[in-house]
Order: sequence, then structure tokens, then C-alpha cells
Amino acid sequence: MINVNINGVEFKNPVIAASGTFGFGEEYNNFYDVGILGGISSKGLTINPKEGNDGIRVYETPMGMMNSVGLQNPGIDKFIEVELPKMKKYNTNILANVGGATIEDYEMACEKLNQTDIDIIELNISCPNVKSGGMAFGIKGCIAAEVVSKIKKITNKPLMVKLSPNAEDIVDMAYSCVNAGADSLSLVNTFKGLAIDINKRKPVFNNVFAGVSGPAIKPIALRMVYEVSKAVNVPIVGLGGISDYKDAIEFMMAGATAIQIGTINFSNPLAGKEIIKGIEEFLVKEGIKDINEIIGIAKI
Repeated sequence: MINVNINGVEFKNPVIAASGTFGFGEEYNNFYDVGILGGISSKGLTINPKEGNDGIRVYETPMGMMNSVGLQNPGIDKFIEVELPKMKKYNTNILANVGGATIEDYEMACEKLNQTDIDIIELNISCPNVKSGGMAFGIKGCIAAEVVSKIKKITNKPLMVKLSPNAEDIVDMAYSCVNAGADSLSLVNTFKGLAIDINKRKPVFNNVFAGVSGPAIKPIALRMVYEVSKAVNVPIVGLGGISDYKDAIEFMMAGATAIQIGTINFSNPLAGKEIIKGIEEFLVKEGIKDINEIIGIAKI
């Protein structure tokens, strides 16, 4: 058995496509039936449409990549009207990843999502808070707790909060979000990084810094999932550099109930299908009847 349960939502398997790396699923459905996935996390959504950042948006690094896309998306209304009906046809769980520049942005977006049949809201608190000088909501626990608390009061959906590894203290951040009402956590989002074009003698990205992802961050992400899973008692979705079924199993043994795959989708569009198959074969080989038996088994 490879199904898992997160906040009362049953997932046919623990493999979820990560936000920002899978669009709304349509393109990848040309490679395989994305309905076999446990879930799909939508492109990051904002109350109004966003064109995203100017200049270079994606930059390859050894064992990974950097991105500065800037939450390009059609906006909540168009998502609900156009993209969500198409996603529902895949017969898999839908996580709506929500971002905003103010708490009011988050509130308006989540109030609209309350009227839909999405399964989980995934709150992206890595967004810059314009009312706090551009500091991301996910850096300080007290600021994160404020937005989580307000969204929890107005939403009728399970609330998963996506943590940034750039937080001052990832464990304290997890505590703050759970105490404020988070039903589950996903971690980690991208790391803050820098690339410089030595010929142009300036940063590669117009925004100077960008998000680092891919296999290079896996050991650090895995450590953070391990630490957080020991500190809080809510379901955790682990992500960060997962490339194959062995990586996925590691995250689950570290305490994750499910995992998300992101950067690997770009280099191997069949990754989701292959990871599910690999997990199934591992369980058979090891004589494990229920995948839930391995969740947190490596914690000491």
C-alpha cells in the first residue's frame, strides 16, 4: 500500500509535483498520465495576474539551477475559471499554491479558493512583504505566524504552509506556523543564491539574487525536514533536490509523509512516473506492506 493521508485528504501515493515546476499539469500530461501522481501543486497564484520578472529567469548551476521567474501566473480568477477545471480532469489531488505581497492579498485569494473544490491550500510565505520593506513573510516566525493565523481563520480548506530555508531558524519557523494554525508543512523552498556574469561584470539576474534548487540542496533540505519533523506533530511534505525514488524514500524516512518533485521535472519529464514505480518496487523488495511504516523510521 502506497497511499498516504494528509489532513484528511487521501493521496494515492506520496509523489506530488512541486509548484512552479509543473505548470498546471497540461504540458507534462503529454509525457505520461499525470493522474497517476498523488497530487499536483499549482503554479504560484496571486490575487492579480503577474507577468513575472524581466531579464534572465533560469540559469543552470552544477547539480541544479537558479530561477527568478517572479510568480508569473494568470491570477486567482483565471485559475479558478480556466485552469482548475482542466486540472480536476486528471483525477488527482490539487494543491493551490498561494502567494501575495500583503496579508490582504493572501486573504482575498484564499477566500476565492474557499468556493472551489481544491483539496489543500499551500501557503507560500517566501513572498516579499511590501509592508515590511520587502522582507519575505517566511523569514521571521512572528511575521509568518500573523499571516498563517489570519488565513486559518478564513479558510475552509486544509492549510499547508511552505517554509523557506532562508528563515532565521527553520525549527522556530515551523513551531510558529503550527502554533498559528498550520495543518501541515511543506519544506523547503529554494535557497537564496547569487550568480555573476564575469564577461558583463554584473549579476546574472536583474533582481540580483535568485532561488537555488536541484540535487545540490538535497542534503540540507533533508536535514531540515528531519529537524522539523522531530519538532512538530503535523504532516510534513519534503522537497529539495529529490531526483529519484531513493531520494524520496530518504525524505520519508526522515519524517515526511509525502514528497514533492521540482527541478528534476525539467531534465527528466518522466520523473514522477519513474519515482512512483521505484517506490513500489522498493517496498516489494523490502517486504514492506504499507509505506506509512517507513515514515520517520530513521529518526533517532
